Amino acid sequence: MKFPRRYLGFLAVLTAAAAICVLGAANHWAAAQIARTIRIIVPYAPGGTADIVARLMADQAGRSGGPTMVVENRPGAGGAVGTETVARAAPDGATLLVVSTPFLIDPLLRKLNYDPLKSFAPICNLVSAPTLIVVNSASPYRTLAELLDDAHAKPGQVTMASIGPGSSFQLGFEMLERAAKVDMSFVPYPGNALALNAVLGQQVTSMFATLSNVSEYLKAGKLRALAVGNRARAEPLPGVPTIAESNYGDFDIDAWFGAFAPAGTPQSTINEVERLFTASLQDSTVKEKLSIQGLFPTVTCGNDFAIYLRKQNDAYSRIISQANIKAE
Repeated sequence: MKFPRRYLGFLAVLTAAAAICVLGAANHWAAAQIARTIRIIVPYAPGGTADIVARLMADQAGRSGGPTMVVENRPGAGGAVGTETVARAAPDGATLLVVSTPFLIDPLLRKLNYDPLKSFAPICNLVSAPTLIVVNSASPYRTLAELLDDAHAKPGQVTMASIGPGSSFQLGFEMLERAAKVDMSFVPYPGNALALNAVLGQQVTSMFATLSNVSEYLKAGKLRALAVGNRARAEPLPGVPTIAESNYGDFDIDAWFGAFAPAGTPQSTINEVERLFTASLQDSTVKEKLSIQGLFPTVTCGNDFAIYLRKQNDAYSRIISQANIKAE
């Protein structure tokens, strides 16, 4: 049957209007998925970096008219208690996780009731804390090459302190030792303060730490930064080269803090949370508060974050096996 042209035009208008309604309904449905109170689980004690990041995101989301986000600390078993809580939560967007690098490492060292790559849907890598190799300012070493040259000449005598064992810093130490083909000694401490005191007191040769842990001592001239452990240079220290730039392999030891949802959470819900967190990290006040903590927005989300996690997981698994690192 042949329809009049005027009738066909009317049908086209109706079709377009219907499409707009469907799209609007879909957008409303996606927004509705997070139009409630969201619980953000931080599997560490209050006051730590992950806790600070989660609370900044939650507060900014509330100020910008988003859903109410309540941060809940669930420490225990090195972060496993809170992390497992989220893995077992309903995949409806009502429970999220903000966690740091040990999220990947711990399951490689001990049996846990979740898989970081299978039990969760990655949302965003929110912020990064630059990592550094530092020495006492009285040390003769001014470059990473000088430190490693001495390690060549004195096997086992050059020491590097950090938190450990089983930390990302120990894994970074093992990676560097192999890339440079040197024999150094790793000195683990149960906390950053103890490791810092050791390098300040010259009981150890060097320290692998985050910028936030050592920044005031760098500014005071008590410590000297030799290299950055991240893939990119640290914004506050543009003159300090990365370990990769110093020709020691594809080196990337990053202290990251990311957001996750339980596996199976609808993609539309994840997209809405991603939008909220991305907008929060673009706020100048949030950026300023993060900078004070030695943290810088990363905002790598979705599939890009998933690819990064798989790559880091493979690198960590490989070095744990090669160095025979055990949990203690």
